[in-house]
Amino acid sequence: MTRLFAAFVLAIVCAVSALAQTTAQSAIDCAEVKAQAAHLETRLKDWPQLARYHDADTKVAPPAKDEKRVVFMGDSITDGWDNEGNGGFFPGKPYVNRGISGQTTPQMLIRFRPDVIALKPKVVVILAGTNDIAGNTGPMTLEAIEDNLASMAELARANDIRVIFSSLLPVSDYEKTKEGKQIIRTQQRPPEQIKALNEWMKRYAAANRMTYLDYYSAMIDDKGFLKDELSNDGLHPNVKGYEVMSPLAERAIAEALKKK
Repeated sequence: MTRLFAAFVLAIVCAVSALAQTTAQSAIDCAEVKAQAAHLETRLKDWPQLARYHDADTKVAPPAKDEKRVVFMGDSITDGWDNEGNGGFFPGKPYVNRGISGQTTPQMLIRFRPDVIALKPKVVVILAGTNDIAGNTGPMTLEAIEDNLASMAELARANDIRVIFSSLLPVSDYEKTKEGKQIIRTQQRPPEQIKALNEWMKRYAAANRMTYLDYYSAMIDDKGFLKDELSNDGLHPNVKGYEVMSPLAERAIAEALKKK
């Protein structure tokens, strides 16, 4: 009888414990869902993320008389430049970073006036399109990406801003997750589409007296992948990657400033 009672009590304890764990897990899951919903609601209300640089834009003073201000417009590769290599984002230079991680060209086009034109730069360096190919904000054809890039260029030129089109970086399938699973970047970002968009940008820049900044050729290996030593995830540059990109950007800016 004692053993039976002990077994009954143990069963009750186990049931209560399981219920408590289930309730606790449900509470955690509910909190995560609420947090995700709040995040998505915020993104929906500000799809182009105009709020990201709103306050910073209002604090940017008009350029000095001889200032050669440059705005870098882009996605995470531009956004991350602040935290990688060479002491940060071009220290001592009148360069302004307006990259936002995950963004696509339609989002950048919407924020082009407040985040670029209103800052009155001499030059804008546009690096965009890889997230469009990956479908971050829905399916996008190459023609639609090209239209958005052309619209940004037209807006810039109408406001006496010289335009630099930056090539997309290659991607690679070399890297692995912490769990050892291979990261296949080429599924979301097919190399042939990256190459095609780069070729279009190069032609457009030449036809419209703009500057084409070729990161791609300097960062691709003999297999057609982003060089292994230049990235830790097959998509974003690491410190060594930005060390390759920085002088190329500087040369492109110098070239653009010489154009009339």
